[in-house]
Parts: sequence; C-alpha cells; structure tokens
Amino acid sequence: MSHKKPLIFVTNDDGIFAKGILSLVEAVKPFGEVIVVAPDKPQSGMGHAITVNTLLRMAPSEIIKGVKAYTCSGTPVDCVKLGIHELLKRKPDLIVSGINHGENTSTNVLYSGTMSAAVEGAIEGIPSVGFSLADFSAEANFDTAKVVVKRMMEAVLKHKMPFDTCLNVNIPNIPVEELKGIKVCRGARAFWEDRVDKREDQFGTPYYWLSGKFGNMDKGADTDLWAMENGYASVVPIHFDMTAYHVMGELNNWEIQ
Repeated sequence: MSHKKPLIFVTNDDGIFAKGILSLVEAVKPFGEVIVVAPDKPQSGMGHAITVNTLLRMAPSEIIKGVKAYTCSGTPVDCVKLGIHELLKRKPDLIVSGINHGENTSTNVLYSGTMSAAVEGAIEGIPSVGFSLADFSAEANFDTAKVVVKRMMEAVLKHKMPFDTCLNVNIPNIPVEELKGIKVCRGARAFWEDRVDKREDQFGTPYYWLSGKFGNMDKGADTDLWAMENGYASVVPIHFDMTAYHVMGELNNWEIQ
C-alpha cells in the first residue's frame, strides 16, 4: 500500500439507494479516501454480467453525503470497469462491495452481483472484499455488519491480499454482543432446488417466476453456512480460476484428438 491515504472504491448490487451501501461507506470512511460507483437500480442476481448490447451511463450523485459518488446504469461489474478505467484513470488501493441485503454463502457466490464486483477487482489485481448480511429487509440493522467490516478493513490494509483472490464475507443477522467472532471457512456444498412457477397474464400469455429452496448437503463444521448458523461471520477466499485441475489427468486419458 502507498503511504498516502488509501483510495477505497465502493460498489454494490442493491443500488446506490440501499441502506447497505450507506452502512458500508460509513464503516470504511475512517480508513481512507472513498469513492462510490453503484448501480442506479437493483442489480441483484446479475453475477458477472457486463453490458454489451446497450449504452452505459454514469452520472454524479448526491445520495451519499460526504464522499464522491456516481450512479451507473449497468451491472456491478460495469461499475468497477467504468470506475477504474474512465473515472479514476488508475486502480484504487481497495475495492469493497456491499453490504448486500441477504447472504451470499456457498454457491450463491456464483449468482451474486455483489461478489462479482469483488471478483472483478481481483481480476484487475486489486485487493477486494464483498460483504453480505443475512437479512433481506430493506431496513435491515447493519450494526453488527459494520463491526465486521471495520475488523476486516484493519486486517486487509495490514496484510497483503493473496494474488488473484478476493474475500467473501458473510455476517449473521444477530446483535453485536452475540457475534462470537470471524471464521475463515470454505464455501459449503449447497445448491438451490429450483422450481419454476408458470402463470398467465390477462391476455393468456404465459410468464414464469423462478423460485426454489436452498438445500445444504454439507454437514462440515468448517463451512460458511456452519459459521453463520453458529454465531460467526464467515470469510471465504475466492479465486476466479475455475479450472478443475484434478480432472485434467483423467481427460488426457480420453486421448481426445
């Protein structure tokens, strides 16, 4: 890190109006110079999507007082790309994303716009952390989450982030005094049992709602889900190299020509 005040880039997927991003800005402001680029509308579930078929807009915003803030018409990853390459003209010292309304544990990280912004930061070689609170309410209480953010900020600014890695931090929805600590975990092996609800509009044209139930088949005591269920915030290191190295030898035996 530079001896100058760190430049901290803040984004999210719930949009610039969300209480979570206001809480995140409040928590990180003491640690450096803050700049915000966030979606102008909710972008949850966008994953690592980028905007390629329509134009992007970015404009100054007065929503978040005391820091430079901008809205972006695109996805969380668009926010990171535009912020770094158009607005800042240089890489920030740290990217923080969130605080998401709702947890991003286990395989949910694949769908999360919050975490994809952090992954994009890691791709750019920037230390990046995504924060999520296990409460989907628009008026969620972020007091415990802010405590966890501050502890993580101290650690991240003190230590060098491992190469090509970002951190996925999930905070249980409990009072500060009930938080047992922060645990480094692996992501649980858990999946959505998908369900499609088919309905018809007033013209008889079918439409669909995706829903389902999240099923945890992983009973390990070293997972993010276990930590959250037992009063701990979880920290899972995430990397973007999705190569299944352990399968390469088996595929070579296929003698693919």
